[in-house]
Amino acid sequence: MIVRPFYTDPCPNCGTHSLSVFYEVMGVPVHSVLLMPTRERAVTYRRGAIRLALCGTCGFISNVAFDSSVHEYAVGYEATQSYSPTFNTFHTQLAQQLIDRYQLRNKHLIEIGCGQGEFLILLCELGNNQGVGFDPAYDPTRPRRFDPTQVQFVQDFYSEKYSEVQGDFICCKMTLEHIPNTAEFVRTVRRSIGDRRETIVFFQVPNGEYVMRDVAFWDIYYEHCSYFSVGSLAYLFEQCGFEVLDVATQYGEQYLTIEARPAPTTPAGAGARANRAIAEIKRKVGAFVAAYPTVLRQWESKLQDFRLQGKRVVIWGSGSKGVAFLTTLAGSDVITHAVDVNPYRHGTFMAGTGQEIVGPDALTAICPDIVIVMNPLYCNEIQQTLELMGLHPQLLPLEP
Repeated sequence: MIVRPFYTDPCPNCGTHSLSVFYEVMGVPVHSVLLMPTRERAVTYRRGAIRLALCGTCGFISNVAFDSSVHEYAVGYEATQSYSPTFNTFHTQLAQQLIDRYQLRNKHLIEIGCGQGEFLILLCELGNNQGVGFDPAYDPTRPRRFDPTQVQFVQDFYSEKYSEVQGDFICCKMTLEHIPNTAEFVRTVRRSIGDRRETIVFFQVPNGEYVMRDVAFWDIYYEHCSYFSVGSLAYLFEQCGFEVLDVATQYGEQYLTIEARPAPTTPAGAGARANRAIAEIKRKVGAFVAAYPTVLRQWESKLQDFRLQGKRVVIWGSGSKGVAFLTTLAGSDVITHAVDVNPYRHGTFMAGTGQEIVGPDALTAICPDIVIVMNPLYCNEIQQTLELMGLHPQLLPLEP
C-alpha cells in the first residue's frame, strides 16, 4: 500500500511540497461512465494508474499519476442520476434549500459542469431564475422539458473566455474532483467574479474523509484525481480569495459541500480550519492503509464463495463505483451483469471488465441470487423494485 514516502511535486491545492503516496492501483480504466458500445471496446479501453498522495499541509489527496489528456468529456459521457427517485428527492430538496437560503429568485445563475442540466433547470424553475450551464458532455439532442428562454447551455468547458457570463450564484457540483489543478481552477472562478462581492458560490464534491473512513476503495477511480476533506476544501477556497460561509456533508455523508462568497483579501488565518483537521485526515488515511488489504480479501473471498456455490450474482449500479469495484477485485467475473435504472446505459458494457449493463426488467430472466448494491442509499428503492417484480434475492450493500 505504501508506494513511496514522498513525492516531489507541489500539492495542487496549497502549493507546498509535502505530498506522500499511500495507495496505488494499476491498470484501471481512465473513464468509468463513458458509454462502451461493445464488450471488446470495454475490456480493451485505455487504462492508467492511480497513486494517491496525501498533502501533509492541507490534507488534500491527489492522484499524482493522473494524466488529463486521456479523457473524452463529450457526448457519450453518461453520469446522469436523475432516473432514481431517491436521488431526485435529494436534488429537489437541495435546490429548494439554496433558493431559500440565498434568495435565489429572479436571479442569474451559472452552473459549471452541469451534466445534462437537471439541477440548473430545477434552480431556475423553482426560483424563476435565468441560468447558463457549461459542460462539454451536454447532449442537446436529448429530450428534456425546460424553457429555452430561461435556461441556456454551452457545450464546452468553463474557462476565463466565458468571464463575460455573470451570475448572482455560481454552482459547481461533482466537477472539481475531476480537475487536477484545483487552486488554479478556483482562482479562475474568483477572477471571473471580480468585485461583485454579493455573488455566492456553491461547490459539491465527493467526501474524501468518507472514502478513507469506510475503506471505500470502490470510490477511488481514475476520473477522480482530487479528494477533499472538510479542512482541505475550506483551505482551498480561503487561499483563492473566498470567505467560507459553510462546509457540510450531505447524502449520507458521501458528499461535501462548500458555500462561499468573495473576500476582498485572503482572510486572516486562512487555513486554520485545515490545520485543525489535518491530524484527523492523517489518522483516517492511516486507518485506510491498515484496513484496505483485509477489506479487499473479504470481498474477494465472498466472490469466490459465490462462485463455488453456483450463485447468480449481479451488481446494481453501473457507474464509477461499479467500475472501481469490478476492476479492483480478483474474481469479479463471477458477476454477470450490472443493473442500472438509467436507460441510456442499457445495452452498453462496463469499462475494464465487460459485464453488460441491463435495466431492472432484465432481472426476471437472470433471476439473481445476490444483488451487490453499489450505493447503500438506494437499498430501499431497489428492494421495492425487486418486490414488484416478484424477485427476492439477497441484497448485499457496499458497506464497511
